[in-house]
Amino acid sequence: MSLFSAEASGPDIADLCGVLCGQGQITGFARTAARLTVEVDEVWRARVLAAEFGRRGVSAELGRTEEGRPLIRTAFRRDLIGLARAWLDDDGKALPGRFRLTGAALRLWALASGRPGVQGYLLAVDERAPETHEPLAGAFRQLGLPAQLVGPKGGGPAVRVTGRRRLATLAELIGMPPPGAEPVWPQAPARQAV
Repeated sequence: MSLFSAEASGPDIADLCGVLCGQGQITGFARTAARLTVEVDEVWRARVLAAEFGRRGVSAELGRTEEGRPLIRTAFRRDLIGLARAWLDDDGKALPGRFRLTGAALRLWALASGRPGVQGYLLAVDERAPETHEPLAGAFRQLGLPAQLVGPKGGGPAVRVTGRRRLATLAELIGMPPPGAEPVWPQAPARQAV
């Protein structure tokens, strides 16, 4: 097991930054509390994320956006203010200085928006925070897992991981898929018969 894998340490509230790597949003309230909201494409993602939040001591309710998309949302909580301070600046969502990805954060990111692409595995990034895209791709390199940004033509905006070894490393970092997530979990490409 990798030192950085999702199973290497117990669940921690800091792991929730994984949803902020993608489309998750954090909102502060009077500098004393914050709320985390994540829109997803499928109901199963919302349910699994709510359970993952619960493992970290943060309850979240399931709901729908005005457009009918599934979402999860926490109440305003004091224990989320650290995430808000780290991830918000005067212009909105921003990657914290010295940000480092962990397997647990990657797992939550994959649960929120990971999916196989035409080439490799895609982790969606927030279209509303384009200044976070390049630093997020760089955070993969810190794990020894080079990744690249792709635009809409490549299925993005997203960070893409390609190659048999890299996909195997990603799968090791994020751990086993929860029931029902197998079709969207990273897998190394099948070997060609010689």
